[in-house]
Amino acid sequence: MGVNSLDERLEEKLTLQRLGLFRELGVSFKTTNSIESLTALAGQGKDRVDYWRNSDRKHRWLAAALLDIEPRLRKVRGYRYLPQLRVALQREKQIAKRDLKEAA
Repeated sequence: MGVNSLDERLEEKLTLQRLGLFRELGVSFKTTNSIESLTALAGQGKDRVDYWRNSDRKHRWLAAALLDIEPRLRKVRGYRYLPQLRVALQREKQIAKRDLKEAA
């Protein structure tokens, strides 16, 4: 495992720690495996299309693919804490906005 990979994992772990949700969501979110799996499944059909007329068609295809894939996905361990994660992320966003205004 490279140094960059270790740095990324440490940063992600510390983010969940800072948000106070590492114990609840760390098992599922300490790696990017779930996102990579979803991207691979969605890409299987997309890779067969050579030409997209416009981005609306691409978005519709992606939405249809995600609906098709959804039943095969596993639940996030600690999924009951996702509303708390949303609140914590919104709070972080507000803090970042305030810090940017104060720095300006």
